[in-house]
Parts: sequence; structure tokens; C-alpha cells
Amino acid sequence: MKSEKQNQHKSKSSSPQGKLEGASSLVIVNYGAGNIKSIQFAFKRLGVEAILSNNPDEIIAADKVIFPGVGEASSAMKMLKESGLDKLIPTLKQPVLGICLGMQLMCNHTEEGDTKGLGIFNTEVKRFSNKVKVPQMGWNTISNLKSDLFKDIKDNEFMYLVHSYYAENCDESIATSNYELEYASALENDNFYGVQFHPEKSGLKGSKILQNFLDL
Repeated sequence: MKSEKQNQHKSKSSSPQGKLEGASSLVIVNYGAGNIKSIQFAFKRLGVEAILSNNPDEIIAADKVIFPGVGEASSAMKMLKESGLDKLIPTLKQPVLGICLGMQLMCNHTEEGDTKGLGIFNTEVKRFSNKVKVPQMGWNTISNLKSDLFKDIKDNEFMYLVHSYYAENCDESIATSNYELEYASALENDNFYGVQFHPEKSGLKGSKILQNFLDL
């Protein structure tokens, strides 16, 4: 099922400079949750002018979609519902990348605010215990890499994270990290991808992951 969906987009690969070819476009979903400018700047460094939008028509028409998120889950989900994006996002057919809270909202449920998620990834989001410093803030390694999203990225590369909640490890995990326990630091289901870390703040290796997303 994954290859069938992704084959629809193989003709729209990115150039070495990161520019999407033809009439393709990259949309960052702008629903009021998070510092999306840093993500926009990260793609600009790759030569891509990302569009910030909450317009359903623009999101549907985009070749690639970024679903970001920083903040509190229940508040973010409320904003998604107010704009109808909670219904739209799970129906998208192009590659979609959730970042940080965006990835967590794509799961079934998060303990933060007892919030029902979008149900794209079949896993639960839990809070780290008080046995460790919360939030986890800073650099941590990612390992058990399984996806083209991590092409030319080696196991145990360091990525930058800031989070108090984590996605439980599951069959859809494509990367894991350890902080108190092993958890899913990246997920994949069909055309949907999610990363707990911030690739836009993770230096050259983070930029490579964003380029890999453009190349999917």
C-alpha cells in the first residue's frame, strides 16, 4: 500500500539544490501551534520556498506537507478542529512529515491533556516519569533507522529534542531513542512520517533528513 501511494509522486523528485521540480510545492501547515519560521528557514537553506498555509485547497494541492507543532497537545488539537484540519490531514495522499508535537498529534492518543489524536500512527503518547529530568532537552541519538527518510544517516547520529512526552515504540517505528526507556523517535505509515526531534535545529544531519523528505 505504501509503494502505491508514493509512486504517485515519484515523478516530482527534488533537484540537488532541494528545489521541487515543475509546479510542485511545499506547504507548512500554519494552524497556530509552534515556531514554524525556523522550519521555513531550514527549507530556504535547501533552496525551497515553503508556503505557510491553513488553506485546505493549498494543502491538498501541495506536493509535500509539513505538520509542525510546539506547545500543548489539547490546545493544538482544538485549533486543528476549529479549522477542520483534523479531518483533512489524515486524508492526504502526498508525503506528510509531522515534527515534534505534530508527530504526537498523529498518534492515537496523548496523555497530555487526555487528547485524542488523529489516529495515523497506531501508538500512544505517554509522559516521561519524574525519575528523569522533564522535559528532555538537548541532543540525543537516534538508532534502528529503517526508512528512506534516513538515507545516508548513520545509526546513533545526534538530533536535537525538546519534549516531555514520547510515542511508545511500535511496529511503525523507523527510529528509536533512549531516555528513561526506548521510545519511537520517528514513525512511518504509508505516506505519513513523523519525527520527535527537530531536524531544523539538528545541523547538517537534520538538513539531510529534510532533503530526504523532499526526495521521497
